[in-house]
Amino acid sequence: MSTENEALVRRFFDEVYNARNVDVADEIIAADFVNHVPQSAPAEGPDGIKATVAAYHEALDAHWDVHEMYSTGDRVFVRWTGSGTHVGELNGIAPTGAAIAVEALAMFRIADGRIAEEWTVYDALGLMQQIGGVPASA
Repeated sequence: MSTENEALVRRFFDEVYNARNVDVADEIIAADFVNHVPQSAPAEGPDGIKATVAAYHEALDAHWDVHEMYSTGDRVFVRWTGSGTHVGELNGIAPTGAAIAVEALAMFRIADGRIAEEWTVYDALGLMQQIGGVPASA
């Protein structure tokens, strides 16, 4: 089961984020999906994920690199980096053309062959500093 769960999460990164095919969410996200991502707007079900991902796609010409993935039971753990260019409005910040790189840790719960929950923590402060929304520390 772990291999299948990891393949499902890998598909989330490869197809939904990197290939920018948000419609894949209809196939891999549970109808009752919920995210627990404090830095993002709440997302429920496939449509919630589509809206969240679309906001990042509009704001960033980016690629999400999965560095490590581990699983146990119904959980998949991922360490990833999102990197690219700030090309659209993000959190009220107009496009700057700035290069960004953001580290993150995520945990996904899988149920009935779909992603049912997500917990992700990423360096939101670092992202805002990179696009000029928050002054860099001295």
